[in-house]
Amino acid sequence: MKAIIVLRRLGLAVITLFLVTVFTYAIFFWLSPDPAVQICGQTCTPERIETIREQLGVDRPFLEQLWTFITGLFVGRSMESGTSVIECAAPCLGYSFQTGQQVTTMLVDRFPTTLTLAIGACILWLVSGVLLGIVAALRRHTWLDGAIRLGALVGIALPNYFVALLLQYIFVVQLGVLPFPQNVTFGQNPSLWFNSYLLAWIVLAMMYAAMYTRITRANVIETMSENYVRTARAKGLSQRVVIGKHALRPALTPLVTLTGMDFAALLGGALITETVFGLNGIGKMARDAISTNDQPVIMGFTLVAAAFVVIANLVIDLLYSVLDPRVRTGESR
Repeated sequence: MKAIIVLRRLGLAVITLFLVTVFTYAIFFWLSPDPAVQICGQTCTPERIETIREQLGVDRPFLEQLWTFITGLFVGRSMESGTSVIECAAPCLGYSFQTGQQVTTMLVDRFPTTLTLAIGACILWLVSGVLLGIVAALRRHTWLDGAIRLGALVGIALPNYFVALLLQYIFVVQLGVLPFPQNVTFGQNPSLWFNSYLLAWIVLAMMYAAMYTRITRANVIETMSENYVRTARAKGLSQRVVIGKHALRPALTPLVTLTGMDFAALLGGALITETVFGLNGIGKMARDAISTNDQPVIMGFTLVAAAFVVIANLVIDLLYSVLDPRVRTGESR
């Protein structure tokens, strides 16, 4: 039965990715400007524009273009460039109009930066958000609870770009305790690598930590009023055992879903944060592509970001049934 559930979830994920691909391609097909005009310029002759459209394959019917694009994701495809033919290896997302690079290569090159940013921010917001939420719940209606709730409200209200610019101005420009962010790897300079990401991690973690603090507080308060928690207390168990063994697990289980989806969203790129700190991740790449209307890059970014969310949702569904035995996906109760 478990194998059937897994296969069913995999099938739904594949169908979802296929529909996302179709809808995304349709939006770019019907609403985007003519790529031939964008490449050649407004001064090109109609004959030259038509030649470029034939080379790009955008003169064909929609279904034929869609089929070529989808098959290119699995087996690659050939693309004309003047008198030569360029082989685009699978998964082929096309070539950038601005740089001429393969979109897949651009995404792969930028992904480590975004992954580093997402992992660091996720660790920060989980640790701080969960701990502050637990403290606020256990010190309910005290000054500490009020201070934590106020801080969480401020964290949610402040926009990312404002916090990013403010922190950069204070710690980089005024105090000089941190260097201007640079795109270096851990192997090149571990200290500079850490300092380059530190403020970006804090900025991204701040908003998420505020939300997780509020959610954790509410869940712990609700769980502490459950009958099995009161029974554990009646048996004479210590407060540490009651909270750690009986209350925290059901209270924190819902955070699995939120963490997975938020982490997947960050893997799709943090456009504002990466741009402010000059980190060459997927988000900054997408921002640059949007400003220049680089359609293949925008579409490639959109599909990759959607794929991260779908895959994360699949993993969460499977993991949730393991963490909470009461969940039996696809089975009757």
